[in-house]
Amino acid sequence: MQTRPRVLICGLLTLTLLAAGGPGASMANDTPTMAPSRAEDPDYGAATRAIKSGSYAAAIPLLEGVVQRDATNADAQNMLGYAIRKNGDPAKAIPIYQKALAIDPKHRGAHEYIGEAYLMLDDISKAKEHLKALDKLCFLPCSEYRDLKKEVEAYEKSGGKVKPQASR
Repeated sequence: MQTRPRVLICGLLTLTLLAAGGPGASMANDTPTMAPSRAEDPDYGAATRAIKSGSYAAAIPLLEGVVQRDATNADAQNMLGYAIRKNGDPAKAIPIYQKALAIDPKHRGAHEYIGEAYLMLDDISKAKEHLKALDKLCFLPCSEYRDLKKEVEAYEKSGGKVKPQASR
C-alpha cells in the first residue's frame, strides 16, 4: 500500500515540473528561463516589412547587410534569395537559397522558394527534387509543400507556360 502514495507523489512532482517548464525552469513571472534566441537584426525586420509591402529592391541591400554580418543566418539568406527572385532575377537567387540550405538543410521556406526559382528557369526536375525534399520534411502536409506542389502542377498542366511570377 505504500507504493501507491509514492507513485502519486512522483506523478504530482512530474506534472509540477512539466507545468513549470521542466527541471531548471524559473517560475519568476511564470516564464521559464531559456537560452536567449538570436536577437533580430533591425535591418532584417525592416527588410521583411519592405518585402511584405512589395518593395523587393529596397529589401535587398538590407538583407545583404544582415548576411554580411551573420553568414550563418539561414532565414536571412532565404529572404535575400526571395527578394532577388521576386525582383526578377531567379538565376541570381538560386545560389543564395543554396547557402540557406547549406546552413539549414531542413529549411522548408528555402526548399519551396528555390523550387519556384527553378520553375521560373524551366528546370522542372530540380523543382521536383525540392518538392520531394519537402515531402520528407513535412510530417503532415505543410504550406511550403502545398504551395510548391501547386506551382509544379500548374507548370506541368500548362506545358511550362504557367510559372511563378516575379513582381517587377
